[in-house]
Amino acid sequence: MYYLLFILLLIALLGSIFFHCRRKKIICKVNGMDCCAKCSLLDELAYPFGYCFHCDCGFFSSTVDAPQKQAGYTWFYDYMAPRFQMVFDALPVYFDYRGRTWLIEFWKGQYGINTGAEIGIYHTDTIIPETDYKTTWFSCADRNEMLDISFLLCNRENECVRNEGRHWWLTAFLPGCFSKPADLSMEACIRFPNREMLSAFTKGLERAGFKEDQISVNGFTVCFVFCGNTTQRFNLITRFWRRFSQWKNKIFCKLYRWVTRPFVCTEDRILYLYFYLPAAFRRLLRLHRFNKRHCKGH
Repeated sequence: MYYLLFILLLIALLGSIFFHCRRKKIICKVNGMDCCAKCSLLDELAYPFGYCFHCDCGFFSSTVDAPQKQAGYTWFYDYMAPRFQMVFDALPVYFDYRGRTWLIEFWKGQYGINTGAEIGIYHTDTIIPETDYKTTWFSCADRNEMLDISFLLCNRENECVRNEGRHWWLTAFLPGCFSKPADLSMEACIRFPNREMLSAFTKGLERAGFKEDQISVNGFTVCFVFCGNTTQRFNLITRFWRRFSQWKNKIFCKLYRWVTRPFVCTEDRILYLYFYLPAAFRRLLRLHRFNKRHCKGH
């Protein structure tokens, strides 16, 4: 009995020494890299997942050629999201324009250990009735259909992140930050190619619950603030998954910050996580609201 206990303690001691030495080695490796090398490596690591890293602001965002584009969008993705630790407020804006039903959707909330926001542009090939919105698969906007988009995401502490560009899916994800969706406000702006599309979108925004005085129009650009004004209603099962996932998100967010505590900068934390726990790094970048199994069903 005592012999077995001694063996177990010895194994634990050797394991502790091994991981301590490995940890020190990784810390030295990260500290020895210059800023350009860190940013280059992070971009290289994130690109297969459909993301790039903004070293100047410390967040991930989606690339124009992200593989997620092949999956398009359907309401089922949002419905399943809380089961995969993605808890957000969504604002879908549907409108008809030149023989197609378009959807521009806005999201803000918690994506695993990341606080983030998204704006996605989608459409169908024909005009569909409102009753089919939740059962229809929407394809992503092509390159010639992308729009100039920007958003400013802020929490209650007035900590903000901004992103902008010509895109079909503009995003920003801040690793290691935990937020409740209701505590986030998103100021979004979209520039449309003509007055016809702009007018169709603003009418869709009003149908989604916004009043005319909450929408600012300047030329072909529309701006508004998405905070708590969402028409979403969740059933009992979804409410359970949202609360359970947020509980896990908060724990994992604290765990991420504890594991990467030798560093303060986001890029250093992420690279340390990549070298120390590669599986955790891969999970960090699983930010989309669907997987291959769900895609095959639509």
